[in-house]
Amino acid sequence: MIKRNAGFVNLTAGYLFPEITKRRTEYLSSHTGASIISLGIGNTTEPITPYISKAMSDYVLSLGTPEGYTGYGDEQGSAALRDKIANILYPGMVKNNEVFISDGAKCDIGRIQCLFGRNVTVAVQDPAYPVYVDGSVIIGAAGRQNKDICGYSGIIYMPCTPENNFFPDLSVVPPDSLIYFCSPNNPTGAVSTRKELKKLVDFALARGCIIIFDAAYSAFIRDKNLPKTIYEIPGARECAIEVNSFSKPAGFTGVRLGWSVIPESLVFEDGTPVSADWNRIMTTLFNGASNIAQYGGLAALDGDGLVEMKSLIDYYLENVSVIHEALGCDNFVKAGIEVYSTGNAPYLWVKFPAYKSWEIFDKILEQCQIITTPGSGFGPAGEHFLRFSSFGHHKDIQTACERLVTLRL
Repeated sequence: MIKRNAGFVNLTAGYLFPEITKRRTEYLSSHTGASIISLGIGNTTEPITPYISKAMSDYVLSLGTPEGYTGYGDEQGSAALRDKIANILYPGMVKNNEVFISDGAKCDIGRIQCLFGRNVTVAVQDPAYPVYVDGSVIIGAAGRQNKDICGYSGIIYMPCTPENNFFPDLSVVPPDSLIYFCSPNNPTGAVSTRKELKKLVDFALARGCIIIFDAAYSAFIRDKNLPKTIYEIPGARECAIEVNSFSKPAGFTGVRLGWSVIPESLVFEDGTPVSADWNRIMTTLFNGASNIAQYGGLAALDGDGLVEMKSLIDYYLENVSVIHEALGCDNFVKAGIEVYSTGNAPYLWVKFPAYKSWEIFDKILEQCQIITTPGSGFGPAGEHFLRFSSFGHHKDIQTACERLVTLRL
């Protein structure tokens, strides 16, 4: 008999989001007619904007004609879209042949594990988006969950807490490690400053590390002093891969379109360009993003599309303000609740000192019929925290906040 991949054996039994779904289902089965509002999802809720959706619609109709039909495209993505991403989002920082189009940032992060194999040391922010850790376990770069370190053996956890302004102590990272870093961060919402990212880049260059920089929420940054891409930092082209997506700014969570940037100057120990191996992965394990989605991406980067995307992000940032105000009500303040929100990310990171994450999750679900996301599901440092998401219709967000202020703590 063929043995099971040990990576799956080593995974913890329950992924965060299926567990949330399970508890939600159990609650609804025992509370007939309950009206649950989610402040826990990272999924967009508003329609794709008119200019972008019309461009995709027109393209779909053209596929029904001999002149407009297209079959396979380049696995690396449409040349026009690669060019537009490089020139509009990374002007003067990235070449078009360094951009690789994909079906989303999460998918790229999973495939990136194949670049480095099972023998690389992996460092992650703690808390962190679960796929960084789980992907490392599946590929074999980490072992069974170790209670002594409150996480997986083989993973270096870099605590990001209020005490260190959510920027980790890099000294715990061994040389030649793969460093996963997300800014704006999911789940904390923290955005690293230029000084902090320079520290990260300088560290990686000095220690032979490669940074996987997840910039999926960069469109939410409104403070012009905060960097939107790692490539704004000198030296980043020699030590960093950036992953990004149309999911949040264009509402493409279901359409599926993202990209990665692999600079030509990023090389392995033997001098092989990382982009050469990434190109092999993309042409072997992937067959290219949907032509329809890519046409939507082209429209999103037109002048009208950029305006619409900004408006969509502004909509969710308004929700951030509404939730922040509700979490500042008297009963939360008296209970010592701490709210962390930069106004440059879609998430609020909220500490409930007297409760474990799943305890306060259940209390809010029971009393307010609101779903949140337990911080402990993002890593050991997330215990006692909840992530509140701004993705929702204005009306639902307002109703949820009216319920929140009645919470008995």
